[in-house]
Amino acid sequence: MESEIWVLADDRPGNVSQALGVAEALDRPFTVKTIRYNAWGKLHNAVRAASRRGLELWSRKAIETKPPPELVIAAGRRTAPLARWLKRRYGSRLVQMMDPGWPGRERFDLIAVPRHDALPDAPNVIRTLGACHRATPALLAAEAARWRDRLPDLPRPWTLVAVGGSTASRTFGPDDARTLMAGCRDLLPGSLLIVTSRRTGPAAEAALQGFGWLHRWREGEDSPHLALLALADQVVVTGDSMSMCCEACANGGPVFISAPASLTEPKHALLHRALYEAGYARPLGGDTTPWRHAPLNASAEVAAAIVRHGLLTSRTGADVAPPLSS
Repeated sequence: MESEIWVLADDRPGNVSQALGVAEALDRPFTVKTIRYNAWGKLHNAVRAASRRGLELWSRKAIETKPPPELVIAAGRRTAPLARWLKRRYGSRLVQMMDPGWPGRERFDLIAVPRHDALPDAPNVIRTLGACHRATPALLAAEAARWRDRLPDLPRPWTLVAVGGSTASRTFGPDDARTLMAGCRDLLPGSLLIVTSRRTGPAAEAALQGFGWLHRWREGEDSPHLALLALADQVVVTGDSMSMCCEACANGGPVFISAPASLTEPKHALLHRALYEAGYARPLGGDTTPWRHAPLNASAEVAAAIVRHGLLTSRTGADVAPPLSS
């Protein structure tokens, strides 16, 4: 049976993780609607407008099920036209992670953006430290229990090395992988547990071989990333993904961000600086003195704002507060 909350899940895993993180933090049933785009999906949102234009036919049909959603949670610009269509068609309330872009920002009831984002202030905009994600204490504990017997018996302390990879404007190659490993030399003695991602690529993965226990990302296969995030004594993460950097800070121990200038986009550098200033992370290659910090996850903050502003009815059906916008 369809639930009152829909999560729009497109082909951007980082975006989907943000939307799922908020939905899970609400602790209410929700339905995931898988969205895939055709060639029209590459067009500017001004052309797509509030419509289903740009969706594969089966994606269009998937959102015709009833009852319609009371709340739609999504992330990224490409989901925005569909979200706006759902609001126009069914009166759904809209929560968007990251800037949905022009036009139509005012049609969203809540837009959650990182503090360093350049989006102008507005009544429906809230700012969080970092990106939302799914790495709650409960999920981390469950993943640790699920993976515990499958992980190697290696000397402590454990350092999780979470490896991203190439982006649209930067290429992460074998030399970059070896530089990353060289940067881990000055950390605590113990064991490196290296986990790659879909963007790492086979050449960079090969260069990581031999530096520690290595789990290679493969399409459709399970990953120990969240389990190791729970079990590791400290984390090294590449700075090419906002989601990965913020997930790393869900570990309450030291977090070191590897962000060479040649691989770091300006928007990512702003996030790194914010995490450094707030005491959640340090640059790899700097001070290695151990420290602790509270786990970071903006998902709970956004979920609280959804409830606070009445974007979901209570379990008894009564509105808990007036919505932010119409």
